[in-house]
Amino acid sequence: MSNRGYTVAVVGATGAVGQQMIKYLELRNFPVKELRPLASARSAGKGISFRGEEIVVQEAVPEAFAGVDIALFSAGGSISEKLAPEAVSRGAVVIDNTNAFRMNPDVPLVVPEVNREAIYEHKGIIANPNCSTIQMVVALKPLYDHYGIERIIVSTYQSVSGAGWQATEELREQSRAVLNDEEVNANILPVGKLSKHYQMAFNVIPQIDVAQENGFTLEEMKMVRETKKIFNDESIGVTATCVRVPVMRGHSESVYVELKSDYELSEVRELLKRAPGVIVQDAIEEQVYPMPIDAEDRTEVFVGRIRRDLTHPRAVNLWVVSDNLLKGAATNAIQIAEALVSEEK
Repeated sequence: MSNRGYTVAVVGATGAVGQQMIKYLELRNFPVKELRPLASARSAGKGISFRGEEIVVQEAVPEAFAGVDIALFSAGGSISEKLAPEAVSRGAVVIDNTNAFRMNPDVPLVVPEVNREAIYEHKGIIANPNCSTIQMVVALKPLYDHYGIERIIVSTYQSVSGAGWQATEELREQSRAVLNDEEVNANILPVGKLSKHYQMAFNVIPQIDVAQENGFTLEEMKMVRETKKIFNDESIGVTATCVRVPVMRGHSESVYVELKSDYELSEVRELLKRAPGVIVQDAIEEQVYPMPIDAEDRTEVFVGRIRRDLTHPRAVNLWVVSDNLLKGAATNAIQIAEALVSEEK
């Protein structure tokens, strides 16, 4: 790679996250010498806009990675498993947004505000964590460093954009149908190789991704495993319940945290206020707290409803909100790329 500019490939360029990656490569003024948007054969030939130019989407095949410095992947795990090694073999550093490599011991799983140092241990592939994990660990990092964490209980309220742009369109269509007393079609949600599809409009679905033998879903187990790996701490107890809600964009989480040492609530608030990438909105008496509608198109993690738990002397409750397409995916990947670039200078 060269600090004079980088050839950057975006795999899944026409998808919801891929579009945000391209948008924020431009907005963050990443030093792109050449942008190479890649997608399936079905999407090849489409045009995408970047820095005022129209760039033709190419098919994502091994040969398309020739000369690529950084490859941002967000096209599904099977695509990453097939093409990421091809990109690496041609000299690219892969930043993968899928679940394909997250738990591979040779692949760092990175949130720059939390474990930036792990970036430089890569062997060609760096994994972007699950969207729900990212926002939670950003909020918990200052508490982990200052007090230590024994246990986390998290319940998520995840928007439909986490299932792709088609899911957001389905929610719009279902909402219109319900309000007009028309038949509701459900073809997408929930997703994850599931046989049944349910109405999302005016509903919540307590399953995201496939069921595991232990009764949890894959999405829930991602949060469990990824949190331990990112903090490099297998001793943390983590349990999760992940729920899809009829929100277009932005994930919310109710997080219960048992700390290892006593705390003052005022100190917790100050630690969070000083934490990189965190914005505290915590004034319940004034009805001030984070909401997904306000987090949309924002790259930060918002924290509110900070309160001492009533049942455990060292436990604190938090409400955590973030744009799942940005900090939960696209901008976290770009932050990793920015760290790689800065290390070279």
